[in-house]
Amino acid sequence: MASILSNLRNTVIAGFVLTILMIVIVSVWHAGSFALDYSWWTFFFRWLHVLSGVMWIGLLWYFNFVQIPNMPKIPDEQKPAIGKVIAPAALFWFRWAAMSTLVTGLILAHLNGYLTDAITLGLASDVSRHTAIGIGMWLGAIMWFNVWFVIWPNQKRALGIVEADADSKAKSARTAMLFSRTNTLLSIPMLYAMVSAQNIY
Repeated sequence: MASILSNLRNTVIAGFVLTILMIVIVSVWHAGSFALDYSWWTFFFRWLHVLSGVMWIGLLWYFNFVQIPNMPKIPDEQKPAIGKVIAPAALFWFRWAAMSTLVTGLILAHLNGYLTDAITLGLASDVSRHTAIGIGMWLGAIMWFNVWFVIWPNQKRALGIVEADADSKAKSARTAMLFSRTNTLLSIPMLYAMVSAQNIY
């Protein structure tokens, strides 16, 4: 067990193997309950969407609830470990989780047949569920845009991944922080809209 848990890749693989094993057990226990049909593929993309979203929002909240508030408490000689090692790795998973969340969400909306209705906020269909999921999708799209086109370019300058003078680094760090905080703010109504569309409307 230690060989699985001491290696992240092995841990993730084991998680997927356990998931497949669970599917097999439930399918055998309840014969006829599993089929690779349209419903399963719709569920599968919802599952991928949730997995991606957990990674994305988890890292967003890590940055805003843990890393940013605690950076002033870290001694200056230890800060390069955050800026050169931890932050770039976290930002890699952060931006690709955002991309995966957006793409799987659009696929899911298409498979469920409400992509256009959601994008238009339910104005044509007059269905409250389409309005709720549409608001969530638009907030998610704004957050995705912020990640890829504001936060990441500014973080590259702030962390010294691309060449920038000290003033540009400081300005970029502040811009990245403010847009990260914007995404944290938007994540709360976004998650409400997404969950309410599945459970209330």
